[in-house]
Amino acid sequence: KVDVLFLIPTAWTNSDPNPTICAIDEPSLRARAPLSIATQASAFGTVANIYAPYYRQNNLSPVDRLEICAGIPTTDAVAAFDYYIRHYNNGRPFILAGHSQGSNVLINLLSVYMKDHPDVLKNMVAAYVIGFPVTAEYLAENPFLKFATGPDDTGVIISYNTQAPDVAPGANPVLSGLVGEVINPITWTRDETMATTGQGLGSYMPDPVTQEFSQVPQYADARIDKAQGVLICTTADEDMIYKLAPSMGRGVYHGFDYYFYYYNLRQNAANRIDKFLSKSE
Repeated sequence: KVDVLFLIPTAWTNSDPNPTICAIDEPSLRARAPLSIATQASAFGTVANIYAPYYRQNNLSPVDRLEICAGIPTTDAVAAFDYYIRHYNNGRPFILAGHSQGSNVLINLLSVYMKDHPDVLKNMVAAYVIGFPVTAEYLAENPFLKFATGPDDTGVIISYNTQAPDVAPGANPVLSGLVGEVINPITWTRDETMATTGQGLGSYMPDPVTQEFSQVPQYADARIDKAQGVLICTTADEDMIYKLAPSMGRGVYHGFDYYFYYYNLRQNAANRIDKFLSKSE
């Protein structure tokens, strides 16, 4: 009864230090995108039909990254979403979701497209803008968009960025110097109370040797740090995570934002869908 349109994170990289946009048929983009669908978008696969468009991506150059993503990557995603609405949606409620560059693009889609299409916004169950900060300034500039306040509200934005407690303020490159709003993906609250692993529903983690993913007991706890606008995890093996994903720096758990809280996200999406459908009956 519900769809999810998922914008994948960066699925290609190159060594050019200058901003570069890949072609839509870039082989590495096509080769790596399915992993994001299998290990991130699949969190919604039991509750929604998954649509995941390709879009031309930025190479994550530190030079003007936000401005570059607001150009071609965003126009591609907006075009894909508009096409989905006109040709595939058929009036169904939908979830928007993304990660990393996909979430950067997603906040642009929300502010641009939904402003001009309030009739479409009314059908949005929620937007999971994970792995990119959603600031108070952004929400003030787009008052038709609301951040989630709990586990049950609909038509809202959900966002967090995960890191270890020993990451120095300002050292997390994902944040781009921004302080985002955060919701705890275990308790779905906005305060700074620690949610323990015992409160979680399970994680979806890669084996350190084989890299194969499987369901494991809740691996990560979760505590909001409002001053930094991040989600703090204290239970992850920092050495192991860094070996698996060293590109963002030690203690930055960006690549694991979905994996740590995979089954919590699934349950929450199901809950918000139930609330949305019950209101629309």
